Amino acid sequence: MGHEHGHHAASASGRHLRALALSFGLIAAFTAVEVVVGLAVGSLALLSDAGHMLTDVFGVGLALVTVLWVHRRTPSPRHTFGLYRAEVLAALANAVLLVGVAGFIVAEAVRRLADPPTVAGLPVLLTAGAGLIANLVAFLVLRAGSQESLNIRAACTEVISDTVGSAGVLLGGALTLVFGWRWVDPVVAIGVGLFILPRTIRLGAQALRILIQSTPGHLDPDEVSIALTQLDGVADAHDVHLWTLTSGMEVASVHLTAEPNTDPVTVLNLAQTLLADRFGLEHATVQVEPVNSGARCRVPHW
Repeated sequence: MGHEHGHHAASASGRHLRALALSFGLIAAFTAVEVVVGLAVGSLALLSDAGHMLTDVFGVGLALVTVLWVHRRTPSPRHTFGLYRAEVLAALANAVLLVGVAGFIVAEAVRRLADPPTVAGLPVLLTAGAGLIANLVAFLVLRAGSQESLNIRAACTEVISDTVGSAGVLLGGALTLVFGWRWVDPVVAIGVGLFILPRTIRLGAQALRILIQSTPGHLDPDEVSIALTQLDGVADAHDVHLWTLTSGMEVASVHLTAEPNTDPVTVLNLAQTLLADRFGLEHATVQVEPVNSGARCRVPHW
């Protein structure tokens, strides 16, 4: 029908690559510090925070590697949409990992409540304070990207959980230092785990909705169909499909029935302009079927 396709735009994750790299460096450095101090003083709360930060190192690193890999792999005959969907798989992997770590920490903390160990409060306090600063910086760096990219939102969710974890450990270290309460350490670990779990589950559910090609939440297929039907020269819109390739990349396919004596190319251009300008669907495959030509689309058996 004579229309042109541009190159794939960079995904939302790719636009925030520098933020991912900076966050990765910060988190990796302070994870090492927390592991060393946590093992030295026997603090489960500090080790739980280090465990969460270790998942951040893996998660943010996975997001970073995925973005670098995806954006170097252009669409090909074997991967006609490129490999952008790998960003969603990375987000799902991060969610699964964080659920596992949070569940383990909660279980271990519950076990320790029966006989809380003695924990040195001052080293925990100082280390948690440094970790809190690192997490806050990483959160501020990733915040903008998390509004656009599910992959970066996964990394940001992990950083948020670590921020809360560090704040909890900071409080626990202070209480242990002042009052000598041994039970504070496992209780803080339980609180951090329970805070993380629901947010991580929601993140995983978002990734799954993309992977099973659900309609993006901000789009309504009926609204799209009605808008297309109201275009000059369009008699009917049917077989409308809307899905997300990766964060910031919504895709559509639609069949239009053109009215008699209507130029199909004109209908095509009007439809693609509407989909891009009104609904943000810049990659839309539109099939135009003249009403009297008999060239109706075939209904699949599935």
